[in-house]
Amino acid sequence: MNESKPQPQPRHVRIPGFVADADIGFGDAFVRVTSFLGIKPCGGCAARAAALNRWLVVKGRHTK
Repeated sequence: MNESKPQPQPRHVRIPGFVADADIGFGDAFVRVTSFLGIKPCGGCAARAAALNRWLVVKGRHTK
Protein backbone atom coordinates (compact mmCIF):
# COMPACT_ATOMS: atom_id res chain seq x y z
CA MET A 1 0.00 0.00 0.00
CA ASN A 2 1.29 3.40 -0.93
CA GLU A 3 -0.47 5.83 1.36
CA SER A 4 0.69 9.40 1.07
CA LYS A 5 1.37 11.09 4.36
CA PRO A 6 -0.49 14.41 4.76
CA GLN A 7 1.84 17.40 4.83
CA PRO A 8 1.70 19.38 8.10
CA GLN A 9 0.46 22.93 7.78
CA PRO A 10 2.88 25.73 8.71
CA ARG A 11 2.38 27.52 12.00
CA HIS A 12 1.21 31.13 11.78
CA VAL A 13 2.60 33.85 14.01
CA ARG A 14 1.76 37.56 14.04
CA ILE A 15 4.59 40.04 14.62
CA PRO A 16 3.21 43.61 14.69
CA GLY A 17 5.19 46.09 12.64
CA PHE A 18 7.35 43.46 10.96
CA VAL A 19 5.23 42.61 7.91
CA ALA A 20 3.03 45.08 6.03
CA ASP A 21 -0.26 43.49 4.95
CA ALA A 22 0.42 40.11 3.36
CA ASP A 23 1.52 36.85 4.92
CA ILE A 24 5.14 35.94 4.27
CA GLY A 25 7.03 32.73 4.86
CA PHE A 26 9.74 32.82 7.51
CA GLY A 27 12.34 31.79 4.92
CA ASP A 28 11.40 34.71 2.66
CA ALA A 29 11.55 37.11 5.62
CA PHE A 30 14.97 35.73 6.56
CA VAL A 31 16.21 36.23 2.97
CA ARG A 32 14.99 39.85 3.05
CA VAL A 33 16.79 40.58 6.32
CA THR A 34 20.07 38.98 5.27
CA SER A 35 19.96 40.74 1.88
CA PHE A 36 19.38 44.05 3.64
CA LEU A 37 22.44 43.37 5.81
CA GLY A 38 24.53 42.71 2.68
CA ILE A 39 24.87 38.95 3.11
CA LYS A 40 25.00 37.28 -0.30
CA PRO A 41 22.96 34.08 -0.73
CA CYS A 42 24.77 30.77 -1.23
CA GLY A 43 23.70 27.72 -3.21
CA GLY A 44 21.60 26.17 -0.45
CA CYS A 45 19.79 29.35 0.58
CA ALA A 46 16.75 28.72 -1.63
CA ALA A 47 16.29 25.21 -0.22
CA ARG A 48 16.62 26.46 3.37
CA ALA A 49 14.18 29.32 2.70
CA ALA A 50 11.65 26.86 1.25
CA ALA A 51 12.00 24.60 4.31
CA LEU A 52 11.52 27.56 6.68
CA ASN A 53 8.47 28.69 4.66
CA ARG A 54 6.88 25.27 5.20
CA TRP A 55 7.59 25.53 8.93
CA LEU A 56 6.41 29.07 9.81
CA VAL A 57 4.38 31.89 8.26
CA VAL A 58 4.51 35.45 9.59
CA LYS A 59 1.05 37.00 9.36
CA GLY A 60 0.40 40.50 8.11
CA ARG A 61 -1.34 43.24 10.07
CA HIS A 62 -4.86 42.82 8.78
CA THR A 63 -5.14 39.08 8.14
CA LYS A 64 -7.58 37.06 10.20
